[in-house]
Amino acid sequence: MLIDDVTITVGAGKGGKGSVAFNKNMMALGPTGGSGGKGGSLYVEGVSDLNALNQFRYKKDIKAEDGENGKAQLNDGANGIDLILKIPVGTVVKKIETGETQEILKVGQRILLAKGGLGGKGNFHFRSSRNTTPMQSQKGLPGERFILRLELKLIADVGFIGLPNAGKSSLLNELTRANSKVANYPFTTLEPNLGVHYELILADIPGLIEGASTGKGLGMKFLRHVERTKILFHLISAESEHPVEDYKTIKNELKTYSKELVKKPEYVFLSKSDMVPEKELKKKLTTLKKVNKNILAISIHDWDSLEQVKKILNEIQAEKV
Repeated sequence: MLIDDVTITVGAGKGGKGSVAFNKNMMALGPTGGSGGKGGSLYVEGVSDLNALNQFRYKKDIKAEDGENGKAQLNDGANGIDLILKIPVGTVVKKIETGETQEILKVGQRILLAKGGLGGKGNFHFRSSRNTTPMQSQKGLPGERFILRLELKLIADVGFIGLPNAGKSSLLNELTRANSKVANYPFTTLEPNLGVHYELILADIPGLIEGASTGKGLGMKFLRHVERTKILFHLISAESEHPVEDYKTIKNELKTYSKELVKKPEYVFLSKSDMVPEKELKKKLTTLKKVNKNILAISIHDWDSLEQVKKILNEIQAEKV
């Protein structure tokens, strides 16, 4: 199960408290209380693993290590160890209280989320000519603490969109080494699947239905993944009795969710072309060309049509370079 939206509480470590101590050596006087160590800070770092947010499925409260307390003989406490949380590239990190958002856009990118608290000063730092035996020290400061929402938005070169059972997973499997579930019923894809065609990342977005932009079906949860894709491959099943309506349904949901989505470059494919008679296929192609001229009939069982799809991907790859 892909976890792509989770709310957690994170906290940096607390600073250690300063020590009140005095010199134990013979003929030596004066305060020797050491200061407390700084609390560990908390960071997030981008990784390529899409399942990295699964670690937060049950663990919702995460905290970095506290700094050690100061010790006698001017021994300062050790600093707390920083905590680095690994999250997928494409994750939006939002601090609920402030509304501040940051994004992880590449592997290895690191963002400081919560600063560790400073350690308190030991009594050695309070000595003076008038106060040769100071009894005061400082407590360590608390680390920053926030409630975070981690929302994964896939970053892919090409996103496969369409109604349920339009053949998106089958096409992804043919073009890449992906092993997406394929079956002859709606909603076989319950989470986004990724594949790689040479250097292009292809994303199979779970099937959308009318009302998806308001949460119906698999809803807005997956529309946000379309936001980050650069180019759309829109699949319409040749078995559909109303292919134009199918096309308009998806376009309307994209527009309702975000007007920017309908501005993305789009290729339209009439999939499963081997499942209908040639005369019916030509009729549906002609009808669809009235709403989008950039359309191609394909079948995973037709080598020539798959080669045409690969040619389009190669052109996209060439432009990317």
